Amino acid sequence: MESKLKPSALVAISVLLALSSFPNKVNAKPEVPCYFIFGDSLSDNGNNNNLETLAKVNYPPYGIDFPQGPTGRFSNGRNMQDFIVKRLGIEDYMPPFAKLGRKNISNGVNYASGSSGILDESGKHLGARIPLIQQIKNHKTIISMLTRLTRNDSTMNSLLSQCIYSVQIGSNDYLNNYFNPEFYNSSRLYTLPEYATLLVQKLSLQLKALYDHGARKFAVYGIGEIGCTPYAISVYGTNGSDCVVKLNEGATYFNDRLKPLVNQLNKNLTDAKVTYLNPSGSPAGFVTNGLCCKIGGGGGELCLRNSKPCNKPRRYVFWDGVHPAEAWNQIIAESAYSSKSPLEASPFNIQQLAEK
Repeated sequence: MESKLKPSALVAISVLLALSSFPNKVNAKPEVPCYFIFGDSLSDNGNNNNLETLAKVNYPPYGIDFPQGPTGRFSNGRNMQDFIVKRLGIEDYMPPFAKLGRKNISNGVNYASGSSGILDESGKHLGARIPLIQQIKNHKTIISMLTRLTRNDSTMNSLLSQCIYSVQIGSNDYLNNYFNPEFYNSSRLYTLPEYATLLVQKLSLQLKALYDHGARKFAVYGIGEIGCTPYAISVYGTNGSDCVVKLNEGATYFNDRLKPLVNQLNKNLTDAKVTYLNPSGSPAGFVTNGLCCKIGGGGGELCLRNSKPCNKPRRYVFWDGVHPAEAWNQIIAESAYSSKSPLEASPFNIQQLAEK
């Protein structure tokens, strides 16, 4: 697990301090009444645990730094959404839809599912998953439950309009679809620009479906540099580059179409507040060309069950072959929540979105 990239003592200390002192406003009034999470394994916190799928991580070493141990989060500890929830002042993490039971759902729900995509077929070779369109149907079920609790449609609509809807999805439409021609024919049907257009058109319809169900505040994430993940580099090779160029090109085409969509939705949907968030960051001081566990699980990118992890996961961007370690999740979460840079959050960050 050694790397040529050695973090400075200053950065290492900063990360340690940040993890221990990350702002937590649980004693104050939450900035939003509820928070709904849609997405893939970057946000999944247990929805895949009982599915027949290779894309689940309810086993060690996942969760070694999370108080409840392995919960289905694809990291050693908290995922990015966990940090954002606390930043918003919400006391409890959002419960996974698959495990609601009698848990309080009034603060929100996490619908995200590992290996899922914008397209229904994405990730199917790994087994069962919950595509975005089904996640939205699950949300309709929750709305019906909340409406019965409030017994007032007007009150329910007012509540939903104040909540934030986080949507981070699309990586699997590339990694587990377009760039996996053994199982999918997308790359034979579409050029990369055409495929990105298709994905954003589908996503637009799905966001509008949420709008029709009362959503007004949207935090929509672009796709990160999927060609820079250790797994992608090992599978596709880099031909002398630092990352897999063709994978990052796919993400760029997608993001370049998503940003105008955000502007269009803000213009055309009455009362809608939609923002674009960049999930990439500058990993100065982190180990970027290594990962913290021995991989081979799932489709080959996940930690092997009960494998021994690295000693200092806080130094690493990647926990397994594709998913961030907790320390990096925190940094990206803070950027999404408070960044003033239009390259990271546009037209506003999550804190500003909450105030709208």
